[in-house]
Order: sequence, then C-alpha cells, then structure tokens
Amino acid sequence: MIRRPPRSTLMRSSAASDVYKRQEHRFAFDEVFDEATDNAAVYARTARPLVAAMFKGARATCFAYGQTGSGKTHTMLGDGAAPDGLYILAARDLFAQLATLGDDTVCTVSFFEIYGGKLFDLLAARTKCFARDNGQGQVLIRGLSAHQVNNVDELLACVTRGSGARSVGSTAANADSSRSHAVLQLMVGRRNAAQPLGKLSFIDLAGSERGSETGKTLDAK
Repeated sequence: MIRRPPRSTLMRSSAASDVYKRQEHRFAFDEVFDEATDNAAVYARTARPLVAAMFKGARATCFAYGQTGSGKTHTMLGDGAAPDGLYILAARDLFAQLATLGDDTVCTVSFFEIYGGKLFDLLAARTKCFARDNGQGQVLIRGLSAHQVNNVDELLACVTRGSGARSVGSTAANADSSRSHAVLQLMVGRRNAAQPLGKLSFIDLAGSERGSETGKTLDAK
C-alpha cells in the first residue's frame, strides 16, 4: 500500500532568515494492519522471514516505532491479553530451526538499552557499554555481554530480566512508559566461533513524542 502526503510539505528551514521551503516527500508501506490484527499475524508478515534469513547469513532488524501507548511493547513483548509477542514467536521458530542443525550451532542473546545518549547492558546490571567503529564500516558494542541460550524458556528469561532493568517513566499516556530504546540481539552461529552466522535485532523504541506532549515525569533507573 502506498500513501503520499500532500504534494507540497512545509518544513522550517534552518537558515537565519527562518523562511519556509517546499519539499516533496513520498512514503511507501509494504503492508498496513488494522486494530483487529493479532501479534501472530504481524509476526508472520514481518519478522518470520527475518528469522529464516538469519540461518543464511543475514543481519536483519525489526523495530517498533510510535507514540507512547501505541502498542510497541505490546507487539514486541506481548501482555496479558496477547501473551505471545514477536520475541517469543521468533524464539520458537529459531529453536525449531536450530533443532535440525545439531549441537554445534547455538544461539546467543544480548540485550541493551540506549538512554540519554548512553548504552547500558540490561543483562549485566546495567553496565555501561560503548559503540565503536571497527574500521570496516561496522559498529560494535564494546563491553556488551552475550549469553548462550538453549531453548525458548532460557531466552525469555533473559528478556524478562533485561526488561525489568530498563528505564521507565510515568506520562499522561502511560503510567509505566519505556523511556529508552531497547535492543534485543539474537545471534546464531557455530559454537565458539568468532563471528555469528546471522543476527536478528529487535528494537523497541521509546515513545516518539516530545515529553511536553505527554507530561513526562522523572524517569526511573
């Protein structure tokens, strides 16, 4: 489905004269889901192909973006009404595929947040990490821990532990709003290999609105 904004979109210029310039933007949507769509259907059309691609050497990303209360964490983590979010649905498919490959291929998980311009390892007592360029055009997270997980339950235990360490705050839209960008990385590869065969990152972004729009209060953690 393709949606286009008005032909001319007014955007404020950064020039000293503070004039308005006309710019044209086009936005393309691969698919649009309505409010009746459940997480399983969203997963089937979005993240499931990425899980399969991991085992072919791909490095892929699935992220949720939107305002506070729009359902980002609901989609990624699930909740009481929909307990199976994209994390657990992907984990099931990942370990089903691993079961066909033998014991030499394993899954490791890392979980960190970006908060206030800083990186924190959510699986290592919020140890501070650092983003570094490896000189080959790739960004590496120095100091980030990686944990081997052997089944869905172990992976979800890591997700639960990391989510509990994430920075949250209260807003008018959500009493327990995630105020950081959380990045869950799932990697598959040979046991003890220096580099993974493939990697899938799930990113649950903080609310896209300005704090003044939701009455954000002091953040926790």
